[in-house]
Amino acid sequence: MDEQKSKKDGKLNIELDDKIAEGTYSNLAIINHSISEFIVDFINIMPGTPKAKVKSRIILTPQHAKRLSKALAENVKRFEKAHGEIKDYEQPPIPINFGPTGEA
Repeated sequence: MDEQKSKKDGKLNIELDDKIAEGTYSNLAIINHSISEFIVDFINIMPGTPKAKVKSRIILTPQHAKRLSKALAENVKRFEKAHGEIKDYEQPPIPINFGPTGEA
């Protein structure tokens, strides 16, 4: 009965388990794409360490990637309105040597 009511209300019940709720820190994201999907690899690079592992990989359809882009832009705008401009400090490029780029 509750499931039918939920469908009528247009609500979605989203569950978040404890392990996922802890989150994963990332200070680098590498984005590749093919005609049918966007792949976002989240990495945590530690200063002075020559090697880093991908901590999480998210695969999105192009439509979902565009929605995510819009949602991030809107949230950055709201954040900056409340807390001031986010400074984008120049950093030296990180040499990344793995996998193909942007083709499937």
